[in-house]
Amino acid sequence: MTAFTICDIRQFTSKLFVRETFDHFLVREAVIVTFNTFTIDGSVRRGYYSPDEQEAEQIGAFSSWRALRPFCFSLIRGKRLPESFSIVLRLPPDDTARLLAACRLPQQDAGLFLNIRYENQRLRCITGVSLSSFSIDRTLEQEWDRRVEAFLRSEEIACTRD
Repeated sequence: MTAFTICDIRQFTSKLFVRETFDHFLVREAVIVTFNTFTIDGSVRRGYYSPDEQEAEQIGAFSSWRALRPFCFSLIRGKRLPESFSIVLRLPPDDTARLLAACRLPQQDAGLFLNIRYENQRLRCITGVSLSSFSIDRTLEQEWDRRVEAFLRSEEIACTRD
């Protein structure tokens, strides 16, 4: 787990809420606090879609950030800043499988997360890894930390490691 403090909050929130920078991630949860607390569970309600829609649109267990971004943006848009927000993004399963293969690790149900937290005029991104079985090997965690840092750098998001 590595925490990154974002140096330019305005630029980052633009990339998060307006641009497509994070659209390939899935949403585990989003909590946005303005005049109310709005909580979004990113779990897809499978019964909402027909089996044909699920297959055609490749609908998985979680909604994409691309699908939820406009709703989240509508909650923070305005003259006042939100009091806080917390968005938990997850790397899609196909990308996770590729990362496991690149690290020469066994395929398993692994969750690679990016926790984005804004509170008290401070914005942080914190990496996280969830494995289906216990392992003392930290290769995946270290590689995920490295890739998130590289992603932030490639998107020209200025940050410091905490």
